[in-house]
Amino acid sequence: MAATRLTVLDDGSIRVEGDFEVVDQSGRPFGLAGRRRISICRCGQSARKPFCDSTHKTCGFRSTVVAFDLDPPKDAAAGPPAPDAPTAAPPSPKPGS
Repeated sequence: MAATRLTVLDDGSIRVEGDFEVVDQSGRPFGLAGRRRISICRCGQSARKPFCDSTHKTCGFRSTVVAFDLDPPKDAAAGPPAPDAPTAAPPSPKPGS
């Protein structure tokens, strides 16, 4: 299992457990007071964003999530060349150089 686990809760937050750090856009860390488990807001209504304050329970937020596989990243779709694929030869030196 990974050192950090994120669990997307139905009709609720994203639970983060394990060894992690939460930083703002500038890279400044949030003080987590030693917590190894937090919840991140998904409903957008928390008064303590990015952290969940359970407002999702009273604002009508609904979302059921079932895990699925992502497509490969576009830059990795081609993958590495096959082991027996020919590679381009280095350019020949120019005569007289």
